[in-house]
Amino acid sequence: MKLSILDQAPISAGKTAQEALQSSVKLAQLGEELGYHRYWIAEHHDLFGLACPNPDVMLGVIGAQTNTIRIGAGAVLLPYYKPFRVAETYHLLATLFPGRIDLGIGRAPGGSAEVSMALSDNYLKQVREYPQQIDELNNFFTHNFPKDHPYGKIKPTPVPPIPLQTWLLGTSEKSAVLAAEKGLDYAFGHFMTNAQGPEVVKLYRKNFRKFHDSHGRVIVAMHVICAETTEKAEKLAESVLLWKVLQEKVTGPHKIPSRDTVKNYSFTTKEKEKIDQLKKKMIIGNPIQVKEKIIALNTQYEANEIMIVTITYDEEAKFTSYRLLAEQFKN
Repeated sequence: MKLSILDQAPISAGKTAQEALQSSVKLAQLGEELGYHRYWIAEHHDLFGLACPNPDVMLGVIGAQTNTIRIGAGAVLLPYYKPFRVAETYHLLATLFPGRIDLGIGRAPGGSAEVSMALSDNYLKQVREYPQQIDELNNFFTHNFPKDHPYGKIKPTPVPPIPLQTWLLGTSEKSAVLAAEKGLDYAFGHFMTNAQGPEVVKLYRKNFRKFHDSHGRVIVAMHVICAETTEKAEKLAESVLLWKVLQEKVTGPHKIPSRDTVKNYSFTTKEKEKIDQLKKKMIIGNPIQVKEKIIALNTQYEANEIMIVTITYDEEAKFTSYRLLAEQFKN
């Protein structure tokens, strides 16, 4: 089973955005060392203490400090950008780092309504035109515009020696059908939705065969916290669970809270119920337990690849989680 990394570049309390981004570089390097197949970094805008609004910039930095691991965006939020600009940027990255670049695309806002207004003159219009944007982007990558089309005479240069891989990210039946129709590989965010994920992925495969008479690849992204013991993993998870609770509050720094903050926080009954629901979407435990749970979940998905997002207050605990997981799947 291929394992990969999804990084949201979270900032821990007491740390700076610079330190969080430096940690992202170290995580990509660790992933390469441990044999993870790919590393993706997400795009967020002024959201919950997440440090990366621009995956493109980070991929240039990370690509220069790694050698073999595939790197990509998970995802570029396409409604904010012109497809030609995205194609140019990722052709440039694929030229710098041949055979290593992935472009994940999505349509989520990645921030507040005010952020969407600041980034786009008409975000909702762009969302409605998302399928057409995907077509335009694909045509730029494949040089498939008719000769008499206004874009038929231009190319997003430089053209890389090895084409990049494009994925559509989603959490719903609508995104699954769209990915299938457009002939794109599909990355499903299991950790982000209450949808019946295995059924969504089955729908993607069914529609892909119908439209293309072939098979698309599937990545399933899961939220995992692994530690030497189950008790330690549960303690580590408390910080990210409180972080999720605090996201619903208007005020506050929204950084990953420390263990001391967790200990001193008085949870309401409603917040405890929310945490119970959140834990159902997470895999928490010791290495053997985590491996068993991932395999059991993937028995339902039959994914080609599992992408792991791990968020902890302590950087070393996060690195240890990825390390323990890699060791288990080598056995």
